[in-house]
Amino acid sequence: MDLTTGIPVWQILLFSVPLVLGTVFQQLYSFVDTVIVGRFLGVSALAAVGSTYSLNFLILGFVQGMCVGFGILLSQSFGAHDRKELQKYFVNGSVLACLIGAVLTAVTVVLAGPLLRLIRTPEDILAMAVEYIRIIFLGIPASILYNYCAGALRAVGDSKHPFYFLLCSSVLNIVLDYVFIVPLNGGVGGAAWATVISQLVSGLLDIYWLTSRVRILEGWKEGAGLSGAHMGRLCSVGLPMGLEYSVSAVGAVVMQGAINSLGSIAVAAQTAGEKIRQMFTLPMESVGMAMATYAGQNYGARRPDRIREGIRSGLKIQYVYCAVVWVVIFLTKKTCVGLVLGETESEAAQGAVKYLSVMSIFFFIHGSLMIMRNTLQGLGRSLEAILSGIGELAGRSLGGFLAVRGLGFTAICLSNPMAWLFALIYCSVVTAYRLSGLLRSQGQTSGIGKA
Repeated sequence: MDLTTGIPVWQILLFSVPLVLGTVFQQLYSFVDTVIVGRFLGVSALAAVGSTYSLNFLILGFVQGMCVGFGILLSQSFGAHDRKELQKYFVNGSVLACLIGAVLTAVTVVLAGPLLRLIRTPEDILAMAVEYIRIIFLGIPASILYNYCAGALRAVGDSKHPFYFLLCSSVLNIVLDYVFIVPLNGGVGGAAWATVISQLVSGLLDIYWLTSRVRILEGWKEGAGLSGAHMGRLCSVGLPMGLEYSVSAVGAVVMQGAINSLGSIAVAAQTAGEKIRQMFTLPMESVGMAMATYAGQNYGARRPDRIREGIRSGLKIQYVYCAVVWVVIFLTKKTCVGLVLGETESEAAQGAVKYLSVMSIFFFIHGSLMIMRNTLQGLGRSLEAILSGIGELAGRSLGGFLAVRGLGFTAICLSNPMAWLFALIYCSVVTAYRLSGLLRSQGQTSGIGKA
């Protein structure tokens, strides 16, 4: 799909639909995973899985950000209609991804226990948390395979097949969750293995499609694509983007420490509320991913005017979605919490309902951030994007500080919105500045502020 022509709003919508459906199904199996763990293994097991979220975000967020960064260079090459460069970036990106994946896996498996102790994971759930996160970290190569290959497909305009393959893995994950946890009595480790195996299957399907149907390597001679210059460029874009995700995740680690200090009930409440929240906000992130590809292709085609129009269209899509979702959450939040925890009157359930009520008010900030940040990433400004992660770090750290200083769970509910707001302010200013410069260089009138 060539995003350098056509009406921006329709191009973004059409490209976003498979991404949105993919994240919905991805989150669905995560949600089902939470339901199965909560119902069959109990609140303590659910709290153990939830207590690992920040570390999961820290490490796998880096992987996801790095792969998104690699994909930006692929989309720019595709937009410029330069197949040779596209192939070189793909081959060199594959080599880098393998090397980085091997190092990350070895380090994180060893440090999983100490890191969980560092963030004050309650002793009554520590052993289960260590078991779960170590298996997830063993699956880092599978995560890299999926994220890199799916990102490469999206970079060349194919958002449908990553969705189809993710749908297959989602169904597989749900089946494996039940089999590993209930008949096989695998505990939280069974849930982790179900996630790793299903993600590996999705990644293998993506790479099969890239090589056999898209034929991304057709005409490439073995060894000819290895290039220090291309690896350097990939590192200069991909690694900062990975660090951006990780810097933001450090804030989540700080916040998780504050949540853990409030006890297992608070951990369970936040875990349930966060899982449900992600069900509703991940589609916004998918629209943001579409915006990154859209901006990357049009940057490669030297069409900053279309990038500006794309920002306007993306913001409209996000705001309409946020309004609809707020109504849905208002009407169904107790039912959703009941599905996860099995009841609605306990202290944990009431905390989860409160979490959803507060968070949903600020979804429009998150939607705006996804458009502005991903536009900046599509322009290849990875180093500048790191500072948006620092903004999120500041917001979540402030929430954690306020939680332990007396505001308690209310501050936890406000942490993510504060993080989104700080990052949005920065990304809006920098994106406006960079895009105005591109427009002036072509003798056009800047006007992102009119969006």
